Amino acid sequence: MLNFLRTTVLLAALTAIFMAVGYFVGGTSGMWVAFIFAALTNLFAYWNSDKMVLRMQNAYEVDPRTQPDLYHTVEVLSQRAGVPMPRLYVINTEQPNAFATGRNPQNAAVAVSAGLLRYLEPREVAGVIAHELAHIKNRDTLTMTMTATIAGAISMLAQFGLFFGGGNNRDNPLGPIGTLIAVIVAPIAAALVQMAVSRTREYEADKDGALISNDPLALASALNQISQIAHRTVNIGAERNPAQAHMYIINPLNGQRMDNLFSTHPNVENRIAQLQRIASQMQVDSTGRRYQPRDGGPGRNPHENGGGWRIPSTGASEDGNSTRGPWG
Repeated sequence: MLNFLRTTVLLAALTAIFMAVGYFVGGTSGMWVAFIFAALTNLFAYWNSDKMVLRMQNAYEVDPRTQPDLYHTVEVLSQRAGVPMPRLYVINTEQPNAFATGRNPQNAAVAVSAGLLRYLEPREVAGVIAHELAHIKNRDTLTMTMTATIAGAISMLAQFGLFFGGGNNRDNPLGPIGTLIAVIVAPIAAALVQMAVSRTREYEADKDGALISNDPLALASALNQISQIAHRTVNIGAERNPAQAHMYIINPLNGQRMDNLFSTHPNVENRIAQLQRIASQMQVDSTGRRYQPRDGGPGRNPHENGGGWRIPSTGASEDGNSTRGPWG
């Protein structure tokens, strides 16, 4: 119920921004046209935004044949999380990162980048997967995916109004100035709505992901690794579609790592500190083992199979290089 209420409030806020842009661009008639367009966008986003996001982020689907170890890890962690096995994708970028999408746990997908599989250890990859499964379990994916779609549409509508000079409509009391205000303010307002939700949900997914994997320090190590590499590695899909940046586990856009009002993600150091506190409470050390094993010791982690993840030899990164990993 809480997730449904949060999604409803979020979509209402974005729809209101949409209508405001329509009003400043085309007056009263423009407002109602924007309302109809927003309703259609919401409907489209609910059913199709996950497919659109995956396509925009250069992701391709993999299976047990092409990614056996990765698939097995997702399968085991999905059982722990109590969610159906999601569809599994690899993003064609060397930047280590990941996100989850889908309107509900029954129609979810997890996407990890080729760079994540290349640079991170199996334990760290498992921690990232657990984080994304927490988003699916908490039904954050619908909110985050629809927000990305609608926020992008708001920016497009504002730019459209500026280009065609819609502020000349006599129903608009501010005229061209109103259009200019809409172009500047609306995308910022939509981004703030995104950030307010995203930053809160990242902390929650870190906590729940740590409990799913039973290895909070592996996730902490993964966040540290990703943040160090991501800011110096361009993710072309994310740069072309910045409205989708909040979906990733770490901000994929260069130069946006500060924990301030305009950051889509919490500060990495703060997230790591939270995971360290959770590890202390769980009595788990840096190897993923409990300090004081009970009932025969800790359960077997999915990454304890002695293997890594192999990048499919048929994949190619965005710069044309092979995405074959060190285990391939």
